[in-house]
Amino acid sequence: MAAPTVASASATPTGAPTPSAGTPTTIPTSAFVELPTELRKSPRRGTDVAEALPKLCGNEFGTGGRQVTASAAMTNTYQKAGAPASNVPQGMIHQVIFTFDGEGASAYLTRLRTAVQACPSYEQSGNPITVKSEPLPGVGDEALLLTRSWKGTMHGESTGGNSSSQIAVARVDNVVTVFDDQGWEGTSGNPTIMDQVVRDGVKTIDTWQG
Repeated sequence: MAAPTVASASATPTGAPTPSAGTPTTIPTSAFVELPTELRKSPRRGTDVAEALPKLCGNEFGTGGRQVTASAAMTNTYQKAGAPASNVPQGMIHQVIFTFDGEGASAYLTRLRTAVQACPSYEQSGNPITVKSEPLPGVGDEALLLTRSWKGTMHGESTGGNSSSQIAVARVDNVVTVFDDQGWEGTSGNPTIMDQVVRDGVKTIDTWQG
């Protein structure tokens, strides 16, 4: 199994504060969620952080290096439970984990909420996409759920319906994790699986932090 990309404290920008004692400077594979066997289409894999972070109107999910002590990403490819092995995957969920020094994690969520409010819609490959933001209760210390919606297409032709996928961001103490659900080849994501993955992911981070 490929290990996730790991950023050490020495990779933080020049002038960034030295991490406080106890602040993680590496992120182990065990900090990431793993799908239940029945939902796992293929083994999770390490992913570049920049590629795993979602993009809306701009770089809303980037940190700008502010008080980040480590970052890493992994991707889970999922299927519907009981789906035949010959079926294509239903989608992929990218997970990024950031660790922050000081109040950096709370500040990240504050900046993100402001950035998302300024981006109610955007275009991707010429297709308009709307963005809805709402709190995600009962997940970590604070969490945010974004739903992206667009006109459904198949092979470049309109299906006459709508498609959607979700992004979830949760803070657990000084850790922030970002989940981005992408349906297979532009189809809708699976909100039920996404919700399970987000909640399991936050519990996994809790366990890692001890």
